[in-house]
Amino acid sequence: MRPYDYALIRCVDVATGDARTIGVVLSCRQARFLGVRFVDGTPAADALGLDPDLLSRSVRAFVEVANGGHAAGPVGRLPDSERFHFLTATRSTSLQPSSVHTGLADDPEAALDRLEAQALRP
Repeated sequence: MRPYDYALIRCVDVATGDARTIGVVLSCRQARFLGVRFVDGTPAADALGLDPDLLSRSVRAFVEVANGGHAAGPVGRLPDSERFHFLTATRSTSLQPSSVHTGLADDPEAALDRLEAQALRP
């Protein structure tokens, strides 16, 4: 079993604090794995009175950083574990991570699938 860290990603109305979970990010350092999953944030944005296009751009940027590479700028060139910590840092924007949680799994991709099913598809 390998340890992993994960955080739920929420769409937040910063003024009221109301939130909807729309994503999950998982990092397993031992497996050199960083994965992210999102559901369509449009219903959550509409329910919270947020601009769905702005939220969509924020989600795309989040995914680019998670995937790494030059398209994500300097942060995209960092190792997986450092990009995970960048993505889960506390921020006061409409896309916010939960606190970081831990778990154990043989397969981090399967753990991400399980978390997606539990948190994003109730």
